Amino acid sequence: MYVLDGQWYMEGIDWDDEGCIHSSDELLSVIESVGFLPLFSSGVPGFSVEEMTDTSCWWSGDVSVDPWEWRAVLARTGKVAYGKFYGGRAGFISKKWFPYFANYRRDGYDFDALYEDGKAGYREKLLMDLFVPSGVDMWSVKPSSLEGMGLASSLYTNEMKEKGGFGKGGEKNFEGTLTKLQMQTYLIVKDFRPRLNKHGEEYGWAVAIMTPPEYLWGYKHVTSRYKEKPSESFSKIAAQIGKHFECDEKSLRKVL
Repeated sequence: MYVLDGQWYMEGIDWDDEGCIHSSDELLSVIESVGFLPLFSSGVPGFSVEEMTDTSCWWSGDVSVDPWEWRAVLARTGKVAYGKFYGGRAGFISKKWFPYFANYRRDGYDFDALYEDGKAGYREKLLMDLFVPSGVDMWSVKPSSLEGMGLASSLYTNEMKEKGGFGKGGEKNFEGTLTKLQMQTYLIVKDFRPRLNKHGEEYGWAVAIMTPPEYLWGYKHVTSRYKEKPSESFSKIAAQIGKHFECDEKSLRKVL
């Protein structure tokens, strides 16, 4: 997207153009092939869902053609990670390449170790404690056993805000804190669903449901690149993206 004379414009392509993505299945294939894909234009030419789709289809509400709806379709497949991974903006990462991205972003730290070393703030801990309270080794816990331990495998963002103490008169900067945890790959979007009132009825806009990627794919998979230096993971990510898009390292680092 770009702004011209105060108006927002999208950088898409025509439906009939070669390379245009027409369905969520096609988008999934592209993400699994490339490994990484921002939702909106990123500064690397062509490297986004926006630039691979017809702009007239966005926000149409038709799940068969609307890329905005596809983000929810793909998130709930469990085959890709969706979240704010690219400069605080949304995008996708394939299951195969997520461990490289996690190692690069986390610098080999699980969240509890990051916090203990003073590299994570109190607000991030408030949100992560909703999934893994202090003293509980979430990485040895199976998602199926979480409920019996009083833990959540996933939570609506509005639930996280309330339970984490970010409500009225509480902690500030909920959105910024949540974005930071996504950027660090400690949380991803599992799904989007409407809110439920006290009667269990749906209302309002769909809300993101967050989960630690370890609960989706397992600790062993997510941390499988911890054995290599973060710089090595970045080099492999850059090489992979470079197979599909022309970009210099400066531009790529700005995106990543």
